Formats: sequence, C-alpha cells, structure tokens
Amino acid sequence: MDRFNEYRIMWVMVFFDLPTETKKERKIYADFRKKMLKDGFTMFQFSIYLRHCPSRENAEVHIKRVKEALPEKGNIGILTVTDKQFGMMELFQGQKVKKPDTPYQQLELF
Repeated sequence: MDRFNEYRIMWVMVFFDLPTETKKERKIYADFRKKMLKDGFTMFQFSIYLRHCPSRENAEVHIKRVKEALPEKGNIGILTVTDKQFGMMELFQGQKVKKPDTPYQQLELF
C-alpha cells in the first residue's frame, strides 16, 4: 500500500518570474503570491512554491486555482510530480548535501 501511495500522492510545483519594476507590478506579484499561500502552497525557494496533494484529482483542483490567479505578464510554470519522484530530488547547500524540508504532510480524513 505504501508503494502505491508513492505514486498516488502528488506534489504541485509552481515556478514564476514576474516583473517587479513598478509599484503596480509589485502589487500583482504580491497578490499572486498571497493567493498561492492562501491555497496551501509553501515557499520552497524564492519564486518556487510547493503544495502536497493526496491525489491527482486534488492536484488538478489546485492547478486550476493557480491558473485562475495567473497575472497578465510574467513567466509561470506548473509541474506535478509524484511523491516518489519528489523523494528522489537531491538538494545541496553549497557542496554539502541538504536534507529536503518537506513543508508538511496534509492530514487525510477520508
């Protein structure tokens, strides 16, 4: 069952590069970021946000919400990976291996 869950549980990653030259662009940037945080995403790195989803269907719901909040300008990427693939990510701090900080595990009630 655990092996099955490794492929069932999904991570949604949102990468974005938005213009921040003017005050209006910075507000749009901040609003987009706040909407993602409100939807349960956590900051992985600057301009990279993650969200743990218990299923592909749940991931699609959150991807739809990100798409609804897309600003007019900028580059945004959305990537969905399985928990197994996420677990294979290698992270480094300088040349030292860094253990991934998984944001949190969402409690499943059903």
